[in-house]
Formats: sequence, C-alpha cells, structure tokens
Amino acid sequence: MTSRPASAIHHDVALIRAAQGGDHDAFEQLVRLYGQSVLRLALNLLRSEEDARDAYQEAFLKAYRNLGTFRFDCSFHTWLYRIVTNVCLDHLRKRSVRKEDPAVVETAGGERDIFDAVEDSRTEADPERDLLRRELGKRIEDALNKLGPRERLVFELKHYQGLRLRVIGEMLSTSEETAKNCLYRATQKLRAALA
Repeated sequence: MTSRPASAIHHDVALIRAAQGGDHDAFEQLVRLYGQSVLRLALNLLRSEEDARDAYQEAFLKAYRNLGTFRFDCSFHTWLYRIVTNVCLDHLRKRSVRKEDPAVVETAGGERDIFDAVEDSRTEADPERDLLRRELGKRIEDALNKLGPRERLVFELKHYQGLRLRVIGEMLSTSEETAKNCLYRATQKLRAALA
C-alpha cells in the first residue's frame, strides 16, 4: 500500500471534520475516496460479491454512525479498515455457523465457483498451464478455508492487501506481535496443507 501525499491527508482531515460536523456531502466524498478499497477488502475476505456488498454497506453505515468517535489516533484508512474487518469477521462467523458453501454460479456445464467463472486471458493460449493454475488456485483456496477466521484475515491483509503487521494489529485491536504470531501460524498451516 502506498502512502498518500500530505495534501491528500490534509484534505481527508478536512472532510472528516466536516462530516463529523454533520456535512453529508463530506461523508459521501469519503465513501467515494475509500469505497473501492473497502469493497476490495471485503471481497478478498468473504469471497462472495453479495456478502462483500453487504459488508461494504454495513461498514460505511457503522463508520457514519461512529464518525464522532474518530479521534485521529490512527489514520482514517486504518480506522475504516478496522470496521470493515470486524464486519467481515462477523460474516465469516455467521457463515461458519450456517456452513455456507462458497459462491457458485450456474453455467451450461453445471455449477462453478464464481472465481473460476472469470476468464484469464493470459493463459488462454496454454490450456495445460491454465489447468495447473486452476488446480493450484483450488488447493490454495481449500487450504485458506481450513484456517480460522482470524488467521485467514491476517494472512490476507498481509499478503493480498499489502498491509504492515503494525497496521493489522491496530485494525484488530491487538499488538503487532500478536498479528505476527497469527500470521506465522497461518503460514505454517498453509505450508503443511500445500506440502
């Protein structure tokens, strides 16, 4: 994740303060600024477009309701990611209780995982390579699904979102060391599953 220029950060602070003062347009601008990254994080964590959109809406609703509690102790991005992360963890807990299947789509050939339905033009010329990529992707997804929700979350925030362990610790209201230990456990489990 790249750091934002100082002028953008000052603009964010002005928007946050205006939104805290009741300016709805300022909050809408914050949603436009951070919406894509929130949706991308939710999709990466939940693996379901419908659940990700629900989490996106719930996270921004919580952010709106709790904006008055934001005290600039951390970046707005970290605070917002903490909210969406907690919303996604709640969704994952509910899903594990309901034992939901992964998102599938109906195709002429039967049911397929939503992510397999996306064409990968880079491997079209080499079907064998495409098959190997899909098999590896399936093995990785299966291994990720065997992780606990917190382990998977830390692993994906670190490796898919590129966040630092300190930021992940802040998002999860824990220490950097705890996030590091969780990442280590997740990595060890993935290595064992993929060996």
